[in-house]
Amino acid sequence: MGIFSLVTGLPGPSGFGSASTAEQVTGGIDASNLTAIVTGGASGIGLETARVLALRKAHVIIAARNMEAASDAKKLILKENEAARVDVLKLDLCSMKSVRAFVDSFNALDLPLNILINNAGVMFCPYQLSEDGIELQFATNHLGHFLLTNLLLDKMKHTAKATGIEGRIVNLSSIAHLHTYEDGIQFDRINDEKSYSDKRAYGQSKLANILHAKELSRRLQEEGAEITVSSVHPGLIMTNLMRHSALLMRILKVFSYFLWKNVPQGAATTCYVALHPSLKGVTGKYYLDCNDMQPSAFARDEGLAKKLWDFSNKLVNSA
Repeated sequence: MGIFSLVTGLPGPSGFGSASTAEQVTGGIDASNLTAIVTGGASGIGLETARVLALRKAHVIIAARNMEAASDAKKLILKENEAARVDVLKLDLCSMKSVRAFVDSFNALDLPLNILINNAGVMFCPYQLSEDGIELQFATNHLGHFLLTNLLLDKMKHTAKATGIEGRIVNLSSIAHLHTYEDGIQFDRINDEKSYSDKRAYGQSKLANILHAKELSRRLQEEGAEITVSSVHPGLIMTNLMRHSALLMRILKVFSYFLWKNVPQGAATTCYVALHPSLKGVTGKYYLDCNDMQPSAFARDEGLAKKLWDFSNKLVNSA
């Protein structure tokens, strides 16, 4: 899988490629016995992911900061598919208080949990801190999902054990993880405004998504839990995520139009990893265009993954 496959859309070993859509990669799959949470499921590829999972009969929980947008997303899905099972719950990932409140609300529904898709995020933001005092891109893209996943793990383990169905966790990362700070993760300067770069801070958060998946996968395997963890690069897609750099992205798209995907294609890798039976038992991998790829050296660093895990735990506990 390389630039030629990306441009031409030719399928890789999985049978799918950059031109595949979320509906195509989940064709014929019955997910009626599955419950999935999709963060950021109110718009963009998150909405398409929620729509296709619901189309495959999964019970979908849209977790979103904007409840009006989430309600509109639910109506859109139900308009197309009256039998869809969709609920919406409020979640603001840059607030640990909101993450904890979301988990309480979800647990109150007394539902199983088979799939967790950590999709939501922010991109290229001007320097700012979350309400917990942490750089916003790191707080939203990584730390909020780190806490959310940890708080939902017992539910996922219980569901997998009770049903005999493997649980799956999917972190949306990005090829932008290649463009991070010199040390990969700026542990000692996570909030340093002077060295802040909106592009490198985004890359750092996306690297953290892969390292989180890697370390969590290792821990779950060691424990013998029937849950796999993967990270994916959805591709270049023009969505609301790019609102802080819309002009730059539009100019870039003019010169690299052949590399960009539409939203149904952008959601394909997420849906493939979340549902496809061929990936049963496969964990700790990074996927691009529905095929596993080797990420950066930083992303493969087990020591860095463990250090990030401990660092994240410390931030969560101190907050």
